[in-house]
Amino acid sequence: MKRREILKSLTVLPLGGSVLHAIGKTRSDRNATLAPWNKANNIYESIGATPLINARGTVTIIGASRVWPEVLEAMDAASQHYVQLDELMDKVGDRLGELTGAEWGFVSAGASAAVTAATAACVTGGDPDKLWQVPNLAGMKDEVVITNYSRTAYDAGAKAVGVKMVEVSSPEELALALGPRTAMVLVLAGARSEEGPLSIREIAKHTKPLNIPIFVDAAAEGLEVPNPHITQGADLVAYSGGKYLRGPQCAGLLLGRKDLIQAARIAMAPHHGFGRGFKVGREEILGMLTAVEVWLKQDHKAIMQQWVAKLEHIAQPLKGISGVKADIRMPRGRSNHSPSLRVEWDMQQIPLTGYDMEQLLWNSKPRIAVSGAGSFLPFPPNMQPNISIGSSQFNEGDEKIVAQRVAEILKNPTPPNPVSTAAPTFNLTGQWDLEMHFSASVVNQKLVFEQQNGDSNLQGTHFASFGDRDLFGELHGGDILFRSSYTKEGVRLNFEFTGTVTSNSEMGGDVSLGEYGTASWKAKRRDYKA
Repeated sequence: MKRREILKSLTVLPLGGSVLHAIGKTRSDRNATLAPWNKANNIYESIGATPLINARGTVTIIGASRVWPEVLEAMDAASQHYVQLDELMDKVGDRLGELTGAEWGFVSAGASAAVTAATAACVTGGDPDKLWQVPNLAGMKDEVVITNYSRTAYDAGAKAVGVKMVEVSSPEELALALGPRTAMVLVLAGARSEEGPLSIREIAKHTKPLNIPIFVDAAAEGLEVPNPHITQGADLVAYSGGKYLRGPQCAGLLLGRKDLIQAARIAMAPHHGFGRGFKVGREEILGMLTAVEVWLKQDHKAIMQQWVAKLEHIAQPLKGISGVKADIRMPRGRSNHSPSLRVEWDMQQIPLTGYDMEQLLWNSKPRIAVSGAGSFLPFPPNMQPNISIGSSQFNEGDEKIVAQRVAEILKNPTPPNPVSTAAPTFNLTGQWDLEMHFSASVVNQKLVFEQQNGDSNLQGTHFASFGDRDLFGELHGGDILFRSSYTKEGVRLNFEFTGTVTSNSEMGGDVSLGEYGTASWKAKRRDYKA
């Protein structure tokens, strides 16, 4: 692909045309000397980080998606000149409206930031006085109604504004929940948002007479024109720039009603107050606009065929391995719309769990991320004999490396962590005082174990700071492993404790906090004194 020219001046960006046609001198012309990492072929290795092959998909923690080359060109071009950001946002908002068929558009600092921006817009209505009150919502609309199928970890984007989340699971509950304190209704895009008793269309029958906006989180979708969610009755729709649109990782889109999007812009950076930290620069703004333009010009059917062909290449050498089955699964729905290869095996012939396979591939050279590997602790870990492989984010030739490594492991399976079968040395039944050592604090919590005499299996309750949750685990000899999980209302708290029981009254070790890193722990049996 030819290098495109840099913008000669952002002030002459053609409003009715494409940003792709406004580029001048190339980056390679300006920088003739290659950076050291280009010579070494990988910038990550130059600082000691491990690069990987993304066989999972558009997952943020492992880098999300491959940015369109045109997006990189536009971002580089934008960085060479200056512009007043509000004016730029006005022009980009107009252009996004033209491209998508929505009234207007706004480039946010990612899809989660778009959730926050939409909530702030519906709460404050663009009133600066109210913005400076946030998150103190006294005297303002302070509730967001959310359908039960829409609860996710991304609720945090709305809750950051200070609103109370009101969950509903039926049209009757929806009707009762809507009122003068309702700022908006939040819906997660998917099958149930399109069909069923709490679809966008059905929700709109209740909200339109009350002038209550519907916001749809469609982060993992691509763009369709006309917009299917707005067509059904939504007022605002958010998309991730770093997923299937292949724009800047730290950018997103908010599309829909112009008045609400203007209010969202007022609430966000570069304006001071609550939203100042949700900054998006001129480079991301132009990069995101370019991503939309490039996306809408693609032959997505041909791209899908390329993805499938790469999966067929991986599946081919697996067909001759006894006990192995590999099937390509085509996507359903709009979200995460890419094919995957499901690889299954007979554990009698291949003594590996899916979690074992994920870890073996993660620790390969090169590192390969499949299924849940490499993002955070899968909970519960995949103890079934299968993995899922995606090809949508492959670089050229990645499918050959993945095919070879998966076949090697299945032909010569070696479990990464052999399971101990030793009988338990202790009985842990009872209450234990737990001391958690986090990065900058020590917190006292509580464990309660139930264990039958002579049985390695553990169950009980972890009484933590946020909420109580069940725990399950095993004790072999003095080696202990147990997991606790709190996943209500979109919360993601998944802990895996490993360690040693040193006596009938003391134990300790390390704990994986999932996406929040690691900590250490120690526990003492509660001493009940007379």
